[in-house]
Amino acid sequence: MECVRSSWISSLGRFIPEFEEKFAGFCGSKHGVAVMNGTVALHLALAALGIRQGDEVIIPDLTFVATANVVAYLGARPVFVDSEPGTWNIDPAKISCDMDPIMEIARKHSLLVIEDAAEAHGAEYKGRKVGSIGDVGCFSFYGNKIITTGEGGICVTADSKLADRMRFLKDHAMDPVRKYWHPEIGYNFRMTNIQAAIGVAQLEQAGKFIEQKRKNARLYSSLLQGVRGITLQPEMPWAKSVYWMHSVLVDEKKFGCSRDELAKQLKIKGIDSRPFFYPMHQLPPYQNGFSDNDFPIASNLSRTGINLPSSVKLTGNDIKYVCSAIAGLAR
Repeated sequence: MECVRSSWISSLGRFIPEFEEKFAGFCGSKHGVAVMNGTVALHLALAALGIRQGDEVIIPDLTFVATANVVAYLGARPVFVDSEPGTWNIDPAKISCDMDPIMEIARKHSLLVIEDAAEAHGAEYKGRKVGSIGDVGCFSFYGNKIITTGEGGICVTADSKLADRMRFLKDHAMDPVRKYWHPEIGYNFRMTNIQAAIGVAQLEQAGKFIEQKRKNARLYSSLLQGVRGITLQPEMPWAKSVYWMHSVLVDEKKFGCSRDELAKQLKIKGIDSRPFFYPMHQLPPYQNGFSDNDFPIASNLSRTGINLPSSVKLTGNDIKYVCSAIAGLAR
C-alpha cells in the first residue's frame, strides 16, 4: 500500500533495489537483478554471459519449455540430458544437478553455469541456498511459486561486473551516464516497483511458507508410503527440498490404473492435479529425430508423474482426503 500511495508503481521506486538486495541475501548471494518473469531471468542471464548463435547450452530434457526456448531465442542450441532415477534431476553421469560435480566440469572446461531455480526459493544443496552456487541463479515469482509478485523474476550472482551487465541489458542497454544513449541492442525486462513491493512483503513470510510446504510433504509421505504402485518424491541426504509441488509417480501395473486415469478419478472427487511436464525432445520445435529411447528416464517420469495439491493453505484434513482418495483407487 505504501508503494501505491507513493504513486511510484512502474519501474522506478525504492522497492526494486530493496527487493533485489533482500532476495539476493535470502539466497546467500551478493547481487539481485529483478526482471518481469522467470523466463526473462534466464534469457537475461544467457545474454549477459555472451551466449550467441552457434553456442550449445546443456539443459535437462525434463523441464518447462522456457528453459529450452530462451536458448533458442539467442540462436544457440539446447542440448538435452536425461534424468537421474534417484533424484528426477539431470543425470549426474552425463551432467549433474549434484552441483559440486557440475562446477568441477565447468571449471575444467571453462563453461558457465546458470542455475534454473525457478521454483526452488529457499532450497538447499549441502547447506548452501540454490541460486548462489553457479555463475547466475534464476528464479520466477509467478503466482504459483513459493513467494510471488504476480509475475516477476530475478537473477542473482556474486559477480559485480555480471550484475552490472544484466542491469544494463535489461533497461534497453541505456548508458548509465548518458541518458537515452543506447550503445547496444538491449531489452525491456524491468520489474515494476509495485511487483517489488509485493515481493518484499512476501519475503517476510518465506520461512513460514517453506516450513508449511515441508510439513505438508511429511504428511503426504507418511500417508502414501504404503500405497502399492506409488513412488514418493525423493529428497537426497545432502539436500533440503522446498516441495514447490508435491509429486509422486504412478506405476500403472502395480497401482492398477494409469497416471491419467488417476487424475480423472481425483477430479471427480474434487481434487485437482497436474501431470509432469512433457520432456523437451517430444515437443515439435525440439524433436530433431529423438525418440523416448534416447531419454528413457525423463520419458518415464513425464508419463507417470503427477503433481498433487500443494498450496500452503492446505489443512491436514485436506491432505488426508487426497491420500485417502488415492489409496481408495489403488487396486
